Amino acid sequence: MAKEAASRDDSDSWAAFEREVLPHADRLFRLAMWLERNRADAEDVVQDTMVHALRSFHRFQPGTNSRAWLVTILQRVVSNRRRSRNRSIVVSDPDDRLADSMPFVPPVPQEPTDEVVLGSLRRLPMAFQEVILLCDVEDLSYKEAAEALAIPIGTVMSRLHRGRAQLRAQLATADAAPVGRESNDAESIRDEKVEAP
Repeated sequence: MAKEAASRDDSDSWAAFEREVLPHADRLFRLAMWLERNRADAEDVVQDTMVHALRSFHRFQPGTNSRAWLVTILQRVVSNRRRSRNRSIVVSDPDDRLADSMPFVPPVPQEPTDEVVLGSLRRLPMAFQEVILLCDVEDLSYKEAAEALAIPIGTVMSRLHRGRAQLRAQLATADAAPVGRESNDAESIRDEKVEAP
């Protein structure tokens, strides 16, 4: 009788795990790909995240945000992997003083392509990328992002503000670059037409 009850509890627990956790696997993989920049490493991170989630599922509180809980686990797995590779995240922002003194905010392109946005985001320091991804892409609250990254909420808001400002600047310069190339191409086409007759 006790074995049947234990078996029923295990199957209920597994069903709850499948229902709460497995639907988020694709989004976890996308986030892991962004953080690791390598498919094999991202797969390892997601697998480790799922293993940790399964082991600690008894602590998960039904009715809470399971995606935020999983992102927190994923961030800890990534952080532990970085620490084991002796890498540390250094956030240096030499433009702080310059940004505070500049009143002009460059205009952001109205319809940037996905490639331009992703390229601009990749050029930001990793600490800003993580906060922008969690808050703006994954739609986590400041509190959930702070818990996932194990940093204070004020730091999340500060990094998000500074990261968005840097992203806007990146997008503005990215938008200006193709225009310059197009005008050079147009000039070379005009030159060819003049020389042809």
